[in-house]
Amino acid sequence: MTTEDEIGDMLTELAESGDPISIYVPGSREVVLGRVLSVDPEQPHFVMELNEGMSLQPGKLTFVTWLRSAKLQFRLSSKDWNSLPGQPQHIPMDFPETCVVLNRRATERLEIPLGATCTASFVINVVNNTHSYELPIFDLSLGGISLHCAKLNAKGLIKGRKVHDVVLELGDETVEVAELEVRYTRPFRSFLLGEQVHLGCMFTQLAPEEKSKIERVLQEIRQG
Repeated sequence: MTTEDEIGDMLTELAESGDPISIYVPGSREVVLGRVLSVDPEQPHFVMELNEGMSLQPGKLTFVTWLRSAKLQFRLSSKDWNSLPGQPQHIPMDFPETCVVLNRRATERLEIPLGATCTASFVINVVNNTHSYELPIFDLSLGGISLHCAKLNAKGLIKGRKVHDVVLELGDETVEVAELEVRYTRPFRSFLLGEQVHLGCMFTQLAPEEKSKIERVLQEIRQG
């Protein structure tokens, strides 16, 4: 992406979704987490909200996030990342000159519409203890799902964990997934719910008839 309109639309969509953004500082292993709070409707400026307790070092920063079916990356630089008056976690920034689209997902991923109740239920054993989960589905594709939940509710759901016999309740459709794998976990902060975790999961065993059910649900979402 190279035009202000493209980049502005991308940042606006991130602000509306509230999706977390990982910010990397050269030479540091610490990842700063935040989200796009707002985008100026007329000027190429936006405001970044950092997670509580986090701050930015002067210099170059790399921003990485997912938007729909693609990974996005852009860079910004400043001698001093000054915050808005009285708002230490809100950092005004200029649009990047370019935004790189990376690792586009093989399958389209759609967000679950507001008001719809879709959940994933399963059981896993953690240190000889059985834990039952019923977590809300944030988005859905033929290749997998992503879940949002409180940190406490994500206990045991680490990267690489394989989960068996998962039941997806997708409105009028019930889908049985033989196996899925947790591919990534990313913390973020919700204004209403506090500290949350975003879990990206890939279907590793899905029967053709169950895949057909998911396609019907995706078609309903596309049609609004």
